[in-house]
Amino acid sequence: MRRRVALFAVVVLVVLSGCTLPASPDRFDTDRDLGHIGDYAADDSFEFDDQGHLTEAQLEAVTYRSMARIEVLRGLKFEHDVEVEVISREEYREQRSDPSNASAFRNELWRGAFVVDGETDVNRALDDLYGDAVQGYYSDDRIVLVADDSGEIRIDRGTLVHELVHALQDQHFGLDREGTTIDERRAELGVLEGEANYVPHLYEQRCGEEWQCVPDPEPVPAELEERPFNLGLFLSIYAPYAEGPSFVAHLHETGGWDAVDRAHDERPASTSQVIHPELYPDTEPVDVEIEDRSSDDWEPYTDGDAEPRTETVGEATLFGTLWANGVIDRSLTDGGTELAPYNYSHPATDGWAGDTVQVYHDENNQTAHVWALAWENESDAETFAEAYRELLEANDAEPVDDESDQVDTDAETIDNGTAVYRIADDDPFAGAYRVTVTNETVEIVGTPGVDDLEAVHGATDIEADHASEERLETLHAAADLRSLEAAGLAEPTTPPVPATPDGPPTSSAPSAASAAADG
Repeated sequence: MRRRVALFAVVVLVVLSGCTLPASPDRFDTDRDLGHIGDYAADDSFEFDDQGHLTEAQLEAVTYRSMARIEVLRGLKFEHDVEVEVISREEYREQRSDPSNASAFRNELWRGAFVVDGETDVNRALDDLYGDAVQGYYSDDRIVLVADDSGEIRIDRGTLVHELVHALQDQHFGLDREGTTIDERRAELGVLEGEANYVPHLYEQRCGEEWQCVPDPEPVPAELEERPFNLGLFLSIYAPYAEGPSFVAHLHETGGWDAVDRAHDERPASTSQVIHPELYPDTEPVDVEIEDRSSDDWEPYTDGDAEPRTETVGEATLFGTLWANGVIDRSLTDGGTELAPYNYSHPATDGWAGDTVQVYHDENNQTAHVWALAWENESDAETFAEAYRELLEANDAEPVDDESDQVDTDAETIDNGTAVYRIADDDPFAGAYRVTVTNETVEIVGTPGVDDLEAVHGATDIEADHASEERLETLHAAADLRSLEAAGLAEPTTPPVPATPDGPPTSSAPSAASAAADG
C-alpha cells in the first residue's frame, strides 16, 4: 500500500505583511573589504540579538550582517543589494496557483512512475505540496518571505541565509537552468540548493562562540490539523535539498571553493552524480533510445520539431517512488547525516545509468507510456526490475497470462525476462504493465489494457545506446569504488549541512510556470 505522511506545522520565517526593505547601492562599493557592508561587519553584535522578534530596522541590520558573514564564509562579495519583502500566505497561493490542468503527457508520466495517480492532476498535487509549505524564495534580486501571521517579524536565520546565498549565486554565476528533463533540472538544483544549504551549515557552526546570532523562533503552526501531501512527488522535488549539500561539501572539501565555482559552470548532468559525487563530472548518463513500434491506433506525443517528446525521470525520483510505495523498507534517515538527513542511495536504484520515457495517445485520448532504463550491469537491471515488480504488487497488480489475460495463479509469468501485470479498472493506477529485462536494460510498457501492450510497443529486443566501451568501463569502475566504500576499504566521501526533513523545500519559484518546470 502506498505511504502517506502529514505535515502538521510550518515554521514562520518572517511575519509582517507588506514589509519591504529598500535596496541601498552605496553600501556595495567595489573597493570595500570582504565582510564589510556599509556600517555593518561580520563580527557585529546587536543588543537585540536575544529577541524573538524584530522591528523593520532591526531586520535590515540582521540582513546586512548576514550578507557580510556569507562573504567571509564564501570568499565572494555581494555586487549589489537585495530587497527583502514579506507577503501573506494567501498572496503566495494566488501567485503560484495554476488553475489550468497539466498536459496529458505530464499526467501520464507521473502516473506511470506511480507518483501521482490517474485521478489527480499533477498541477493540483504541486499546488497542494507548495501552497501551504513554502517559507520563502529568491527571484530577480528580491527575497520574498511568506508569512502566516501579520503581527511581528520573526526570523529563521537559516532560511534568510539560504535565500541570501541564492542572491550571491545569481550575482556571480546566474541561476538559469539549462536542463530539459526532470532529472537534469533536479541535478542542476543539486549545486544551487546544495550550496544554499551548505553555507548556512557553516554559518551555524560559528554562531554562539564566534558570532552572536538572533535566535530561531519556536515553530508557529499554520494549522493544527493533519495536512497530507504526495510523498513521492515531495521526495522527487526535495532531492536537491537532501543530497545537494553533501555533494557541495564533497567538492569544497576536495577542491575548495574553486571546485564549487566550477560546478556552477559545469553542473551535474544527473541526480546520480549528486547522490554519488564520485561519478561527477566524468560519468555522464547513457542516452537511452526508444524505437517507435506502435500500431496506427497509437501515436507518441511530439515536441515542437514533430519528434517524439521524451522525459528522463532519473535516480532520485526512482528512489522516491519506490520508497513512497513501500518497496524500499527502511527509514529515510538511515545512512543520513546532520548535513543531509535523507539518504537517497539504495541498491534498487544505485546502478541507474540512464532512462527515457515516451508517452502515447489514441483517438479516444487514452494514454500509455514506454519507459526504458539502462543500468550499470545485468545484476543492477534485475535488482531494479524485481523492485518494480514489488511496486506493482504493492498496488494490487496481479500477474496475467499474456495470451489469455487470465490470472496466472502460479505467478510464473516471467518468460524470457518478461512479466505482464494488470491493475483492476477501479484503481487510480488501473491498466496493464509489461516489464522486460534484456541484459543491462529494463523496459516498462504501461497501457489501459493487456490487449493494448502490443499495439503501443510490440515486444522485441529493446534498443539502447550504451555509449562507448570506455563509458561502460567508467561505470563499472565507479560501481567498484562504491562497493569498496560500502565495505569500508576506500576513503568515504564526507558530507555536512542541515536540510529540512520535516517538510517541503524552503526555496521555490513564485510562478506556476516555474513550478511546472519542476514537475
